[in-house]
Amino acid sequence: MDVDEEVHRAGATYLIGRMILSPLARIVYRPRIEGRAGVPKTGPVIFASNHLSFIDSIAIPVVAPRRVHFLAKSSYFEGTSLKGRLVASFMRAVGAIPVRRGAGQAALDALDMQRRLLEEGLAVALYPEGTRSTDGRLYKGRTGVAFLALQTGAKVVPVGLIGTDKAMPVGATMPRFGTRVTVRFGEPLDLSSHGPANSGRARRGATDEIMAAIHALSEQELAGVYNEVPAQGAIEKIRQALPHERR
Repeated sequence: MDVDEEVHRAGATYLIGRMILSPLARIVYRPRIEGRAGVPKTGPVIFASNHLSFIDSIAIPVVAPRRVHFLAKSSYFEGTSLKGRLVASFMRAVGAIPVRRGAGQAALDALDMQRRLLEEGLAVALYPEGTRSTDGRLYKGRTGVAFLALQTGAKVVPVGLIGTDKAMPVGATMPRFGTRVTVRFGEPLDLSSHGPANSGRARRGATDEIMAAIHALSEQELAGVYNEVPAQGAIEKIRQALPHERR
């Protein structure tokens, strides 16, 4: 998929969606927004956030002071029915870009797409934990976010989300209305002092700095482990038990 084409395609939809969704979200959820003024208005930025709910990917774009992109499953954009087209329009309205999820080449393609967005001076939202926390704790960060930041020179803005898991719990099909949400933007992090992107030590050190900043904002209990799907089979159990860098 051509990144420029998809960003341009979503442009008008995003602007219209922002005009509708932002005031609607403020009325329904009355979000507390902290640190917004410190977000860089130009240049490549990675919003690195804790991840509690599906609506995290809506909460950040509607309150951020600039356009934010995030990757979403391509199936959200492929429906041909009226409902499918509405879902696709909604996803583009919140800055989503379709990508095929998975391991191997699919994961590399997603990483490359995020890199190209940043090299064009855009902003992306990523979750260092990799997947949603189902117990409310903050899990160890994977190094992919740090790799992108060190590779592109992008500033990382840590984000602490509070209350999104109550507004739309994991497994819910519809959000709950009237639940107040807090979005805290931290000071932008320049991670270049950790070293080059091809250094595992630099990636780990940068990731730990990002996660410490997110923890200070979200005030979650620390899990101290990676948030991983339960291992299926002996080989996967061994792989998870061995020390290795989680991307």
